[in-house]
Amino acid sequence: MMSSIRFDATKQYYATSSLVLGYALCSSLLAVINKFAITKFNYPGLLTALQYLISALGVWVLGKLGFLHHDQFTFEIAKKFLPAAMVFYLAIFTNTNLLRHANVDTFIVFRSLTPLLVALADTTFRRQPCPSKLTFVSLLIILGGAVGYVATDSAFSLTAYSWAFAYLVTITTEMVYIKHMVTNLGLNTWGFVFYNNLLSLMIAPVFWFLTGEYVDVFATLGSNSGNWFEPIAFFAVSLSCVFGLAISFFGFAARKAISATAFTVTGVVNKFLTVAINVLIWDKHASPFGLLCLLFTLAGGVLYQQSVTGAGGAPAQRESTASKQTDSENDGDDFRDENQVKGLSGKLASV
Repeated sequence: MMSSIRFDATKQYYATSSLVLGYALCSSLLAVINKFAITKFNYPGLLTALQYLISALGVWVLGKLGFLHHDQFTFEIAKKFLPAAMVFYLAIFTNTNLLRHANVDTFIVFRSLTPLLVALADTTFRRQPCPSKLTFVSLLIILGGAVGYVATDSAFSLTAYSWAFAYLVTITTEMVYIKHMVTNLGLNTWGFVFYNNLLSLMIAPVFWFLTGEYVDVFATLGSNSGNWFEPIAFFAVSLSCVFGLAISFFGFAARKAISATAFTVTGVVNKFLTVAINVLIWDKHASPFGLLCLLFTLAGGVLYQQSVTGAGGAPAQRESTASKQTDSENDGDDFRDENQVKGLSGKLASV
């Protein structure tokens, strides 16, 4: 009897460890993989559309095979969900273009600024209590690190930072408002993933025409001079799509298997792993001082998470802000991590 219990406990331990390891691997690598994909396949609209297709199709196939359950598609729910999908698409779209024009470190710095903007938006527009002293200090640390990074960024460009600010606006809007728009729809987790990616896939052609990307796509198809079928480009895009779907699974499974605190700590560790991996594999990263400012910003993020989940703040504020921060770990660590509802495509990552 005791040996059976011990065996079950050991089995549960290894299952949980596998889920956490899978989530950490996907989350820490996804931003780097997406940067690699957009470098080798310079069509951001088409790249994200392929990711939406694989994620939506993957959920549908796994549902048919009985591995998961998702809500069925109905036009009534789709109409109510459309504003959320639109904001999600804009967050992914601006995220992809940010990675296209800037390095992964710049993406992480701006992604780390979201708690500051969410706190300001909550206090200004949603009449939430002002941040506690510890939370305020942590937000100042985040801001100081970000300002130091931008001031010393040798690769500064107006285009890259324009996309960065656009990304900040859309992801903050999603965190503050969109969550409340979709909570009353009664969708389960995988239903949310399915609707988010399917509707985003339907929206994608509109942006192909608005941005003029379709001209480049058709020109490349006509001349056959691009890298459409080069093995390295195919590998990069495929890897990005697979990791986008994988982070949805591992992100949600790990969230259920471990405590919220452990999940948040894992998310923080993933950011540091992303920085380390990005520095080790290629030269597309910040200067040493820029990396120091980035680590300073991440440290502020750690302090912020402690402040909103600790015993010091107001209960209502802690619950609201901690919930948003947990969502943001899934949202945006990477651009398929972007929502979880990143993995949602993945949350929300990575990224």
